[in-house]
Amino acid sequence: MPAVNEFLGTNYEIDDIEDFYIDRTLIPPERVEEWQKFMAGRNFYENPDILPDAIEVIEKLNQQYQIYIYSSCVTRLNIAGSGRMFADKYDFLIKYLPFLDPEHFIFTSVKHLFTADIQIDDRVENFDNNVEMKILFPSYHNKHFDENELRQKGIICAGREWRTGWKEIEKILLN
Repeated sequence: MPAVNEFLGTNYEIDDIEDFYIDRTLIPPERVEEWQKFMAGRNFYENPDILPDAIEVIEKLNQQYQIYIYSSCVTRLNIAGSGRMFADKYDFLIKYLPFLDPEHFIFTSVKHLFTADIQIDDRVENFDNNVEMKILFPSYHNKHFDENELRQKGIICAGREWRTGWKEIEKILLN
């Protein structure tokens, strides 16, 4: 969101957005090429806004579970430059989650290809149907999912508020 605000000279907050693709929602079509140039070469992970309780809860989970990070690093804004994002995300993970095993970092854009006992994600389409426990992390773009629809897909919703999502996951998995 900071990059969008910097580019547009606006003050949007994450709660103002409902589409996963923030740029598609806010960047005017006539400025897309300019936006792509603006974003090229930027490190998306240089000054992160880390979600409340994320590091502490992940560290607790790591003591009880074998954690693998499946994460996308390909950006449709700059496919050719996406390779650099792999290094940027890796550096971010090493810096902020040093207790995780780097050999458990899997960078992909096709998360549903991997099977696990538990999967946490903020996008329903990323869940693998073969995963026993699927936990939807609350985010700006998924707050309108119907609880019954999620339940039919075998998905547990970790609340509706992204600010408390990690505490909700802690309650689900550690209590």
